[in-house]
Amino acid sequence: MDSSSEASSMAQGLRIVRLVADREKWGRRLLGVSQLAAELEMEQSRVSRLTQELCELGLLERVDRGPFRAGPRFFSLAASLNTGWVRESRTELEALAASFGLRSRLSVREGFRVILLRASSNDAVPGSFVKPGMVTPVWCTGSGRALLWDEDEPAVQALLEDVNFIGVGGPGAAHSPQGVAELMERDRERGCIVAEEEFEHGVSELAVPVRGADGSILAALSVLGGRAEIQSGTVDIARALTAAGERLGRYEGRARDGAGRKGLAG
Repeated sequence: MDSSSEASSMAQGLRIVRLVADREKWGRRLLGVSQLAAELEMEQSRVSRLTQELCELGLLERVDRGPFRAGPRFFSLAASLNTGWVRESRTELEALAASFGLRSRLSVREGFRVILLRASSNDAVPGSFVKPGMVTPVWCTGSGRALLWDEDEPAVQALLEDVNFIGVGGPGAAHSPQGVAELMERDRERGCIVAEEEFEHGVSELAVPVRGADGSILAALSVLGGRAEIQSGTVDIARALTAAGERLGRYEGRARDGAGRKGLAG
């Protein structure tokens, strides 16, 4: 294959990955080969070949010949591009897991969805659905509600006004924007989010926001475990999460400063 053909294949492959990732990101219906070909105005045979190669590379994945999703390699590559707080989060997550014996996660928000960036090694077992890119609701997870920390009640109402709460979440989940706002008000007084069985039966999650140099929320740090495990160590866990979040926020600030110095030097 000559260089022009390689460039063409790469460009088309990137178009496919971008379309798949964007549709998943915005919660739109995922597509198979024929729909991707129609959407991108490409030959179906070419899309079939390129998607197969992308799956082999781990940039896409497909279960039982169903629609395509972004693959694990896509998210690991995206994370590797972050030279500051995302990279350093691995150490913080493992330290939290070692200290408390609980699963730990770093997540970000996209609208009313939470996207998992990283998880501790004890949260990744064979066959588990937990992996980078996993999407969960913002209103019934500890990490999601930590990401809503700065939002006032009208903002929460506006964000969740079109959400269908029916059948989503565990027994402790809110079932309306007003219910979410009330939980937020309760947890702000505690200084951390304590979500008891809001997403899964028998699982509690304690979470705090991670703030950048400008004070805005970058992400959420959380730990998950049984209700008794979380309740017995809430104060110590919250203190450790907050300290870890502050360290990550400082890394984000260093990355910005470094980029600024480089730009000025150039």
